[in-house]
Amino acid sequence: MTMAIYFPGRRTLREESYLEGKAEGVTEGKAEGVVAGRAEGVAVAVLRVLERRGVSVSEGVRSRVTGCADPELLDLWLDRAFVVAAGEEIFLDEE
Repeated sequence: MTMAIYFPGRRTLREESYLEGKAEGVTEGKAEGVVAGRAEGVAVAVLRVLERRGVSVSEGVRSRVTGCADPELLDLWLDRAFVVAAGEEIFLDEE
């Protein structure tokens, strides 16, 4: 019976493949986190602008905004939040 001894850092093909996969996973996770974090930040900004302007924000509007993960759509809603008279108006032309 042959016994294989594994020494970390020997740069075997198996170890290199593992480390490359791990690095790719970390990179993808960070990228997804940045996108998710940005979307979350913009969603908070949309609600804050509406509330600071004195525009009433229903629970439906709040949940729709916080549940959105599309950065482009959130940017559009943020732009609209500065001018609408009612919270539901940020969703115009989408229904």
